[in-house]
Formats: sequence, C-alpha cells, structure tokens
Amino acid sequence: MRPDQPAADGYADRMADTPPGSPLPSPPASTAPSVGEAPRMPRRRLGWRRFLALAGVVLLIAACAVFMVFTLGQSLGAQALLIGVAAAILPVPVLVACFLWLDRYEPEPLKYLIFCFAWGAFVSTAASLTVNDFAANRFADWGLPSALTGVLVAPFIEESTKALGPILLLVFRRREWSGITDGLVYCGLSAVGFAMVENILYLGGLGYASGVDRYGPATGIQQVIAIFILRILLFGFAHPLFTSMTGFGLGIAARTADRRVRVLAPIAGLLLAMMLHGTWNLLPTLTQATGEAVIMLYGFLGLMVPVFFGTVGLAVWLRAWEGRLTERVLPDYVRAGWLSPPEVAALSSLGRRHAARSWARRVAGDAGVRAMRGYQSAATRLALLRDGTLRGLDRKAADQERTAREERELLDAISAYRSVFVGRDPQAPAGLWDGSRYHLRFPDGTQRPVDAPDEPVVPIPVVLAPAPPPVGYAPPGWPGLRPSAPWHPGHH
Repeated sequence: MRPDQPAADGYADRMADTPPGSPLPSPPASTAPSVGEAPRMPRRRLGWRRFLALAGVVLLIAACAVFMVFTLGQSLGAQALLIGVAAAILPVPVLVACFLWLDRYEPEPLKYLIFCFAWGAFVSTAASLTVNDFAANRFADWGLPSALTGVLVAPFIEESTKALGPILLLVFRRREWSGITDGLVYCGLSAVGFAMVENILYLGGLGYASGVDRYGPATGIQQVIAIFILRILLFGFAHPLFTSMTGFGLGIAARTADRRVRVLAPIAGLLLAMMLHGTWNLLPTLTQATGEAVIMLYGFLGLMVPVFFGTVGLAVWLRAWEGRLTERVLPDYVRAGWLSPPEVAALSSLGRRHAARSWARRVAGDAGVRAMRGYQSAATRLALLRDGTLRGLDRKAADQERTAREERELLDAISAYRSVFVGRDPQAPAGLWDGSRYHLRFPDGTQRPVDAPDEPVVPIPVVLAPAPPPVGYAPPGWPGLRPSAPWHPGHH
C-alpha cells in the first residue's frame, strides 16, 4: 500500500500471519521498555476543581439513588422490591454488552460508561417519577384521564433527563467523543439504567405486589413472569431506541465545528426521541380507549419494528465507517515517517487488529499483546485527534496547544509500545520506513531501499516458533532515520 492509498479488501484474510509492518523511527524522547513491560499513557492530574465537580456529581447520583430506594421500598414493600430488582436486572448485562460491542474500536473510559448508566438509573428516574406523579395529580384534579401523563408529560421529562447526563459529558469532556457511535453508547447506557429502575416499579408493583393483594404469592409470581415477557423480552428495546435518537444528534454535534449544528443537532435528536416515545405511549392508550387491538399491532409492526431495525442497521454501519477512520487519517503520519503502510492497514478492521495481537503474542508473549492493545488504542486516539484538527474543532489557542501536546504524547506512546514487539520476529528483515520507502537489511547482509507495494503486504513467511531474545529495532550499526520533530497537525 502506498502512503496515499487505503488498504485493499481481503488483505487481513490473506496476510493474517504477517507482522503489522517494519520498525519505524521513534521520537528522540522515547525510551524502549524491556519485553516484560508495556508503557502506559500519561494521566491527567486531578485538580481541586475537577475533584469538587466529581464529588458533586457522585453526591447527586448517590442522593438520587437513596431517594429511589426509599420511594420504591415504601411504595412496593421489601419483598416486592427485592423480586422486582431480581427480575429487572436480568436483561441488563445483555443490553450493556450490546453497547460495549458497538464501542469496540475505541472503547470509552469505564468511569464515563458507569456515570451514564448511574445517571439514567437514579437521577433521571428520580426526576421523572417526581414530575410524572405531580402531572398525574394535576390531571386528576382537572378531571382529565391520567393516561395523558404518559403521552404528554413522560416523553418530555424522561427523554430530557436521560439525555442530560450524556450532554454534560459532551459539554465538559467533548474530546472523549469520537462520533455518533459514542453518542449511541452513552445515551443507550443511560436509557438501560432508566429502564432497569422503571422495570422494578412495574415488576414489583404492578406485577408481584398487586397479585399478592388479590390472590396470593402464586398469582404475584405469575404476573411477574407475564410482565417480564411482555415488557422486557418483547419491548425491552424501547427506551434505548428512543434515547438513541438523541445519541445521533449528540454524536453529530461532537464532531462538527459549525456552532449552529452543535446546537440544532442535539435539539433535533431530542425532539425525535420525545416524538417516538410519545407515539409509543399513545398506542396502548388508544387501544384501551377504543378496544381495537389492531392499533397496537399495526403501530408495533408498522412503526416500531422498522425503526428499530433501521436504527440497528445504521448503528452497525456507522460503527464500521468510524472504525475505518485510521485508514483515512493516519496516512499523514505514514508520509511523515511515523507509521508504515502495513500498520495503518492492520488498524482498519477488528479482524486485522486481532491478527496483529496474535502476531504480537507469538513474537513477544503476553507483554507483546498488551503492548499491541495499547498501540492500537493510542493509534486510534491519534486518528481522532488528527481528524478533530482537520475538522477545525479546536478554535482556541489553548485547545490547539493541548492538541499538539497530546499528539506528541501519543506519538511517544506509539513508539514505546511498538518497541515491545518490533524486531523480535526472526523471519522479518530489519528495516526502517522513511515516509516514502522501506530501507531493509536482508539476511545476506545487503541493504537497499524498497518501494511500498500497492497493497500493504510484507512478503516474509512467518513461522509459529517461540519468540527469540530481544534484538531491538535493528542490527548494530544500522543508520537510524529520525524526523527532527513530530508530524505537525497543520502540515499536509
């Protein structure tokens, strides 16, 4: 693959056992760790302002959690609460796993995922329960049916509060957003947390507690099973589907420099989520009022099912498109000599990344596969950083300086990670990539430049043999090719 070309299809299938590329020049400040250790990315310091903000968020979530436990316990009773919790938690691991699968290219920090889930489970439910109860009482006082709460009030307050947590992340941690996929993950986890607590109310109250009051514990368990099948197995996708509309808008806003789009895209997504939620709540209301079950059937099959599968298909396509960001952006660093063409090709799909980790394990053991994972993560973050620069996301001088600093840190980390597994395959010739061609030393002692092929193939057979002793980047006396400075974001 030449520096300005993407990887051709089928490369990973044909060359799954090929090392991801020749050794590269490393920044002057980097140091090569031993094979038994892998470098770590630098961490940001926790200043007192960040500490106070973090403490405030934790206290808010904890206070809402205590409020919800007290309210549900008082309303349902201890036994119904425990049964509702046990039944409502069952689908949570499956739904969370789906969103984590969607986020495999550039996994988000665990603390932010937990924050979104906890926000939806406690803050959003506490606010929604309070507002919905108030609205239901007002409608009753005015002689209006309480079903209007689910159609007119619940969609507004529930979708707004579920989205507020991800919106706070977008405002204060915009650099952690890589695109629409992150919006779907953050909003989806918030919706899963909300649905879990809401299901406790339905399963424990409408299911077990009401059944026990009427006919006894056996009836209560039967109603729990019936509600579980109807509400979770059949309609468990509802809340994540609604809030994913907001996720699309937030993801678009995160990667655009246009201020109008930054404002309008989240608003449009939130309004669409409210409309979809309101329509969903309207279907059973109309069915009950008219006695026509076909309304619910047609609404479910004609609207919700197509929207669900359309959203899933779009999310999977966006995941693949955003995953190929490295293939579109990192050739800039290939031309600068920081990466080689096969390395970029090995980053452009999950299959190729897995093949690279397998190779690193063979030549450098567990430390090699850990370093390869860190290398892939740092390279993906570098692509996101570069893409943000090209999009003009950093308008302030301070943001531009921070981007340049992060770029240098990522380049240093990439070189350090690479040093753990590069040069340890006995079948691969020692060499360097200078940005336009390879400089290889062959086993017979000759050395010569080699142009990059059209496809990122390193035509060296790889045998499944134990890793040799560490040999470093190149044989003694090999002339190192080092750039004088890191690839500047504004340089083409």
